[in-house]
Amino acid sequence: MTESDVLLALQEVRDNVKAAVLKRPEGNGVTEPRLVAVSKTKPKQLIIAAYSAGQRHFGENYVQELDEKSHDPELLETCPDICWHLIGHLQGNKVNKVTQMPNLFMVETVDSEKLASALNTSYEKYRKQKDHRLKVMIQINTSGEKEKSGCLPEEADKLYTFVQEKCPSLEVVGIMTIGQYGYDVSSGPNPDFLRLVKCRKDLASKLGIDEHDIELSMGMSTDYEHAIELGSTNVRVGSSIFGEREKKH
Repeated sequence: MTESDVLLALQEVRDNVKAAVLKRPEGNGVTEPRLVAVSKTKPKQLIIAAYSAGQRHFGENYVQELDEKSHDPELLETCPDICWHLIGHLQGNKVNKVTQMPNLFMVETVDSEKLASALNTSYEKYRKQKDHRLKVMIQINTSGEKEKSGCLPEEADKLYTFVQEKCPSLEVVGIMTIGQYGYDVSSGPNPDFLRLVKCRKDLASKLGIDEHDIELSMGMSTDYEHAIELGSTNVRVGSSIFGEREKKH
């Protein structure tokens, strides 16, 4: 992909996002979801191109790659308002590295009280603005696949409440799922997305808050339009913007 290819692809994704919002059933809200451009394995020139077109939120799966990009002098200079999302699994021994990253906006993959506590302690120590809290999402394993990270849907309220009450340096803003790969939407609504929607309803009911105050992060390149129609407020789109990742030999 060239820089001009990225600009065209990004505009197409933005148009698709707007169209998908209009297909939402009444009551699902009309707020346009946050588009997170997933730039893993992609060179910084393509990130700069997308940034120049107004894209601000970028996601990375791997801590090491996010660490390198967030500290890159050229990206720091040319993309001062970039907002980094960690969207991959976070191991406890890498928490301190993550909380020291410049322009870290959100960790979308908090899946245990232990990880939440570690992030809270570390962010308290390293944060640059005293009154700023790190945004996080609770990752939920909606597909039940053992290889996927995330707490069980029935444990979401316990973990959500734990972060709210025991982690003053964190701001829990919503729930996230990856879901089963390769689901064919022609078979009907993705059951993993429906589980996350139900999880939000249950969570809002238990916490006594409006469900629209809880973000839903679901949907990737293959299914982000479907996810938006079902109510997603945050979509993670990589290959549809930056092209397929090169396979490592």
